[in-house]
Amino acid sequence: MSSTLRMFLPFTLALAVIAYVAFSFLFTLPLSAAWAFTAGVLVCGIVVPILVDLKNSAKSTNEVASTDVSTTSFQGESATLYVGNLPYRANEDAVKELFSRFGTVINVRLMKDRQTGRRRGFGFVEVAAADAHKMISKLNDFEFQERTLKVREARERQDEENPTGE
Repeated sequence: MSSTLRMFLPFTLALAVIAYVAFSFLFTLPLSAAWAFTAGVLVCGIVVPILVDLKNSAKSTNEVASTDVSTTSFQGESATLYVGNLPYRANEDAVKELFSRFGTVINVRLMKDRQTGRRRGFGFVEVAAADAHKMISKLNDFEFQERTLKVREARERQDEENPTGE
């Protein structure tokens, strides 16, 4: 049984019982009409979630395929860009779409807080090395979802054990 069907089934059954009671006792319809209505509610409540689940699974399969193609089809030098001041509501697809306007995007990683799982407002975009400087010049101080982005070439992570360099 699919997760969508499991989620909608209790509501569907409750709606069917309420519809049966309402139509058979309150409105004094013939019993066959009440049964027909109940059957319709049950069928719609089961068929619709199954169709929604099938549509979502097909959509996620297409997204996975397109993501795999974009990351594996690139051959050559790459550069990683730091992107700061990102809106918290921005997701990987939106950032990838924005950067794709100016060149080849290989990968997008938006950082999340380990404890809360919320986005931290910055991330890294791996791009073709030939497009990196053009992306930096076009997207640094660019307005994106009501925030001014800060884009620069990412630096290697420094060890926190030895911050003074000794």
